Amino acid sequence: MIRAMIADDEAPAREKLERWLADQADVAVVGSVEDGLSAARCIEQFRPDVAFLDVQMPALSGLQVAAQLEPSRAPLIVFVTAYDAHAVRAFDLNAVDYLLKPYDLERFERTVQRVRVRLNDHETGTAAVTVSRTREPSCDRLLVPDRERLQLIDAAAVEWLEADDNYVHVHTAGRTYLLRRTLQDLLSQLGEQRFIRIHRSAAVNLACIESLTPLFKGDYEIHLRNGHTLRLSRRFRDALFARMGR
Repeated sequence: MIRAMIADDEAPAREKLERWLADQADVAVVGSVEDGLSAARCIEQFRPDVAFLDVQMPALSGLQVAAQLEPSRAPLIVFVTAYDAHAVRAFDLNAVDYLLKPYDLERFERTVQRVRVRLNDHETGTAAVTVSRTREPSCDRLLVPDRERLQLIDAAAVEWLEADDNYVHVHTAGRTYLLRRTLQDLLSQLGEQRFIRIHRSAAVNLACIESLTPLFKGDYEIHLRNGHTLRLSRRFRDALFARMGR
């Protein structure tokens, strides 16, 4: 069975997809939600084979949901939209397909057949996720795991980032979250106008820096407003000084 989930903030649109997917003998709907955060949680919990994501949704858009998924574990993605510009953009993201509202049964069935073909070829949503991260502007909110659920936190609340192999420790005031992402990938998404790399395996929020103390051989200590101390490698010193106007 093909496990499908639906995310759309319009109830009639969700119900239409639910009915038509239910008529497909090899498809089971494992979740139907109304906003982007719930969509991300549903994908994390149920691991569907395909996700039908509305482009315009509260909390996170369909494109923003796709951008924050782990590529190797992402489902195939079908973007659903009432806006033609978004539809073309979604198609360019290497999504399985897009459904432009109002779509008819014939158009829907062509999309489902494309899903079958790509699943038979063992494809995942990697391409859609990877390209969407390069197309989406830097995000103001970040999806992080909080116990057994996903939560949204403000990017401005992130004080520093610490790489650990293929994971990143996201440090905020009083909490640390662990994401399965690379540091560079996360910096690209958060926006390098807010964060800057200070070490091969660390980056800091510029707004959280209180002072610097020179060490030896060009290294520095960075003192954060929260009292934490980080090491600034001389390799990244000049870039930091330039950003701080020193």
